[in-house]
Amino acid sequence: MKNKIKNIYQNVHAKAPIVGKAASFATAAGVICTNTLTYGIPLWLLGATKVATGSSVADKKVIKIAKHWINTNNLLIDSVLPKRDWRIDLPDDLEEDKQYLLISNHLSWVDTSIVQYISQDRLPLTRFFTKYNLIYIPFIGQAFYFLDFPMMKRHSKEEIAKNPGLKDRDILEAKRACELLKDKPFALLNYLEGTRFTPKKREAQNSPYKNLLKPKAGGISLAIQALGPQIDGILDMTIVYPDGSPSYTDLWKGNVKRLGVHVQHIDIPQELFDAIEEGDYNNDEAMKQTMYAWLDEVWKNKDEQISRMKADFENSPKSL
Repeated sequence: MKNKIKNIYQNVHAKAPIVGKAASFATAAGVICTNTLTYGIPLWLLGATKVATGSSVADKKVIKIAKHWINTNNLLIDSVLPKRDWRIDLPDDLEEDKQYLLISNHLSWVDTSIVQYISQDRLPLTRFFTKYNLIYIPFIGQAFYFLDFPMMKRHSKEEIAKNPGLKDRDILEAKRACELLKDKPFALLNYLEGTRFTPKKREAQNSPYKNLLKPKAGGISLAIQALGPQIDGILDMTIVYPDGSPSYTDLWKGNVKRLGVHVQHIDIPQELFDAIEEGDYNNDEAMKQTMYAWLDEVWKNKDEQISRMKADFENSPKSL
């Protein structure tokens, strides 16, 4: 059935691209909205039960519902989009019951959907740092909360200048949020650039990297401090869109014809890991310099990886 639907959509895209894009987008929008309402209500009820009672059974069911929602979206990608050249390179030893830190470059709103796509049956449910204010968005905000996404109350520089103690409070609250993941599998995603890459941002930042903005160490350091002994490994993901960074609607119209994803294990020096876990990273300048030196090497390698992936698409194009 899946292949039959896939062939129908691919044929429509090939013979009438405009109709194909409209059909794919309409189908995706309808299914995602229905999917969100269908799963959103039981997720909310079970999530509220989990918060009120601390039930581990409710917690597991909330995670199961989230995975069903993601898997339906992934099925859409495989069923209603046109033929495409997606080159995905993953380690063979990924496990769904492990606890990973996942770092990545950031190009588009589509990135997180791609993370969810490649993670199915390979990685635990992916979480990422979110703003606490999102909790007020119906269904989505509460879903983040019920699924133990680290939700951070960030204070502005002006507020911290008036009350320096707010900085430490933000850090403590973020650590507490991370600690909710200690006893369950997770892939904690961190876009180290802190924002989506654009050539203008790179120029304004005077970034030393060709394809990347400068990495920020705060998020990954915070995760190491909060989750240190539980972390089974650090994964480095590199995403490339050879035809330019797409919008979220581009994904569901079938405009993301070419995509490159490379995931690899990386090692942080044990001495640095232990120092971050046990020390006071935010007030230790020497530790920060060591961390940034390590991240610089990771980012140089990623920069070269992006260039290789782009060249691979140009040197070995596939007919679609």
